[in-house]
Amino acid sequence: MSTEVLWYAVPRDGAYPWEPEGRQDVDLGHLQDLAVTVDRLGYDGALFATDLHDVWVLGSALASVTERLRPLLAVHPGLISPTLLAKMALTFDHLYGGRLQINVVNGDTRTLRQYGLHVDHDERYDLSAEYWQIFKRLTAGEQVSFQGRYFTVDGASFPELPPIQRPHVPLWFGGSSEAGLRMAAEHIDVYLSWGEPPAQLEEKIARLRRAAEEFGREIRFGVRLHLIVRDTEREAWDWADHLLRVTSPETYARMSGVNLAADSEGMRRQFGHHGGRVPDRAKDLEVHPNIWPGMSLFRPGPGTALVGSTENVLERLQEIQALGVDTFILSGNPLIEEAGRIAETILPALRTDRAEVATA
Repeated sequence: MSTEVLWYAVPRDGAYPWEPEGRQDVDLGHLQDLAVTVDRLGYDGALFATDLHDVWVLGSALASVTERLRPLLAVHPGLISPTLLAKMALTFDHLYGGRLQINVVNGDTRTLRQYGLHVDHDERYDLSAEYWQIFKRLTAGEQVSFQGRYFTVDGASFPELPPIQRPHVPLWFGGSSEAGLRMAAEHIDVYLSWGEPPAQLEEKIARLRRAAEEFGREIRFGVRLHLIVRDTEREAWDWADHLLRVTSPETYARMSGVNLAADSEGMRRQFGHHGGRVPDRAKDLEVHPNIWPGMSLFRPGPGTALVGSTENVLERLQEIQALGVDTFILSGNPLIEEAGRIAETILPALRTDRAEVATA
């Protein structure tokens, strides 16, 4: 499989959008400009993360102004019925030419209770396994009857919405707990890790690959990373230092509380690199050459960045590729400007690598 590179699409933008003074106004026109730019620059798709906007509304609005862009929509299982979600997915594919991908987000207990879903950590994955089994069968064109602990479905099917993608609408997922890895091994097509030191990432990939083999399956692997790329490594670290300086004490305190309250294994591992401590220099948190988990001090979710020159960042991406990773979801702020910078400085080398692999 050749390397895929996706960008990031959320309704928060600016040089440092977690602070009011670093945030720019985002409306539909801005988001459409972002999608058209990402499509034109040759990215394979974009992750639509759970944020201010509903991803289905946003994904549909931006798919309508692009030709190739594959939206990767973040979805919490269990908030709506798997049958309804399958109908939405099949409709999306019929309208937009089979471009949909789903990013499975199991969330954390506290957040999901706000939506009326009361399940603890491991229960979320048991529920998820049932949910995506039903979804996959329906988006493969089957008639489904299912009796489980969490869901009961009687004769569901959509014969007038035959599947466009085979064998089903693709499922992506990121989760580091044992329960999450077990669910991924059985049901997920692309396992998406947050950025981690290569040794930890290699161990996780090997463990998940073995688990998938027990189900007679193969899984692809991806990594979600923020990029701070400058002409020199010193300039890149200077910008990371700047981000630490412009972030308010209130933001640091809020994000520390979010991390401590979450029961996500990925957030726990990420938070463990700094424990909420704000360093004097960004580089003090470097956990591997050019790998910096400091973004999690001021933004939720995946908070690991590659910080360095173009050459540094390419070296790290190639190091990750060598572990068996064939997909990257990248981001940088501001989103439109950095999509252009990365397309100019990073993508050509990744595309060259892709061509070399394909002809080897």
